[in-house]
Parts: sequence; C-alpha cells; structure tokens
Amino acid sequence: MDMDEKNRDYSNDDITVYWRPGKCIHSSVCYTKLIEVFNPIKRPWVNLSGAPTEKIIEIVNECPTEALMWKWNDENKNEHITEADKNHIRIRRPDDYATLDVNTTTPDPVQVKIMKNGPYVIQGSFKVYTENGQIYKTGRFTSLCRCGQSNTMPFCDGMHRKTGFQDE
Repeated sequence: MDMDEKNRDYSNDDITVYWRPGKCIHSSVCYTKLIEVFNPIKRPWVNLSGAPTEKIIEIVNECPTEALMWKWNDENKNEHITEADKNHIRIRRPDDYATLDVNTTTPDPVQVKIMKNGPYVIQGSFKVYTENGQIYKTGRFTSLCRCGQSNTMPFCDGMHRKTGFQDE
C-alpha cells in the first residue's frame, strides 16, 4: 500500500474524495472546472461543501491520472456504479492502486491520451520496457513527459506548467 504521508481524503455527508499528490500531473481540470471545491490557493485546497455532490463526482471523474478518486460513504451505493464513474474506488482501497500488480488482475485495454499543453497519459494494464528489454515499470496509469523538462524522465513531474510548455 502507498503510505505517502501527503495523501489526503476529504469527506462530506455523501462521498469521500481521495487525493494522491504523487500521481498529480497538474492538468488543472479540477480547479479550472470547479474552483469552488478545488482551490490550490486555499488550505485545505479541497472543500466538499463548495458544490453539489453530483458536480464534484463529475469533475473528479475527469481527473486523467486518478490522483483524485472518490467513493460513496454509504457502502450500499458503491455497488451500483456505472462505467461513467471511472474514478470511483471499486473493490480496492484508494492507495492500493499505486501498488496494483497488473499480472494478478484482469488486464484493462491501454488508452493513450494527449493532455493539452501537457503529458501523454497512459491508462490500462501496461509494462514499460528499457532498450534492452528489461521491464522498467508496470502499472495501470502513468504520464509521460512531452515538454522535455521533467526531472523524472520519461515520466511527467509537472514541469510543463512551470516552463509554460504549449502545443504547437
């Protein structure tokens, strides 16, 4: 289990939202679409009383890296989730996603998304290999740098935001 002390969870009467900053690529989807809830200037930066629960779920589901995830506080509601709720915590606890072994689960198809002015986001069951064929990383999601400035190459560390990287 990922024991990063920076991980946070935020609750209202209906849901709990989990934030794992180590997975965040600062795509800005959350705060540009719902600043009343996700405001990086305030502390705490997540305020679940800032919007209706349905709107919060909608925006959390748009997080491209699962840095934000959610679940119903009423466990009975968690059993009736649609595919549209892609960032809903299913059977696993939120931190279990960080250590999930893709060899022991049913593989998910791989999807690659290009974030505007940001990284490539890869989701699904995948392996990243080195030039000599060694497995470098297995996972369910990651982001790959497109700006060339990451300190964690080939992975994104958010430097595209600091350097002002723009798509041509």
